[in-house]
Amino acid sequence: MRSLIRRTAPANAAPRDPAPSKLGYKYQRLMLTPGFRASVRIGVPILLIAVIVGSWYSKPENRAALAATIAETKQDFQERPQFMVRALTITGADEATMAQVADLVPSEYPVSSFDLDLEGMRAAIEALDPVKSASVRVGQGGTLAVRLNPRVPAALWRDGATLRLIDGDGVQSGTIASRADRLDLPLIAGDGAEQKIEEALALYAGAGPLRERVRGLVRMGERRWDIVLDREQRILLPGDGAVAALDRVIALNEAQDMLSRDVAVVDMRKAERPTLRMNEEAAIALRRVNTTINNDGAEN
Repeated sequence: MRSLIRRTAPANAAPRDPAPSKLGYKYQRLMLTPGFRASVRIGVPILLIAVIVGSWYSKPENRAALAATIAETKQDFQERPQFMVRALTITGADEATMAQVADLVPSEYPVSSFDLDLEGMRAAIEALDPVKSASVRVGQGGTLAVRLNPRVPAALWRDGATLRLIDGDGVQSGTIASRADRLDLPLIAGDGAEQKIEEALALYAGAGPLRERVRGLVRMGERRWDIVLDREQRILLPGDGAVAALDRVIALNEAQDMLSRDVAVVDMRKAERPTLRMNEEAAIALRRVNTTINNDGAEN
């Protein structure tokens, strides 16, 4: 039974000091600091978690298991039906070009769209000679859609023994085996001819009534053009004002039917003084006539 007698402290006992100890005082002061209080409440748990995770991750078997789990999860995500490519379509070019493009894209389907390097495929396709530009994207229904913008040949460039198709920018778009394969295109030749394709096309377009007789344009010394006609006739044009010089030749031909005669060369390099050169047979015949006339004059 609890004693009901109230014990009293000894008369000589020291009174209890309610003030905290120095260590307790400093701790209470720190806890009143927001930064310290947040570090205790947040930092300490994070530190404990980091220690636990670091201890677990330091074991090789745990790391291997984690890597396998991540890889499996990633594969499962990437191989979802909505990310799978099941077919290929190529449009915008001829069969030969599309066959070349087909060699640069995956041939086995289905394949995950995450495994496709669309930008790399586009760059490889645009590196092909017949392709000017291309777009590669995954379309609706899981189809890899390749759209080609082919180069349109504007002329044939005879590069040595090779006939190259070039577009209006002078870029090669392919080769052919024989001139007869593309009789619809003008033929150019000579050093630097492909770099002046725009001027060559302007001359060909300006040939007018002579166009059917034009066999080709030859770049001479990387400075000027010669127009080669049938019947082994040639028009020598100046480096400057070639189109105007050709117009003058056409006008002279329409007025005097010049190119239907035994003329081998029409030299327009000096616009103020066009020069005609006859072919060898006509020149021999003319010399023979002149000799006969001179002999007859001497006898008389």
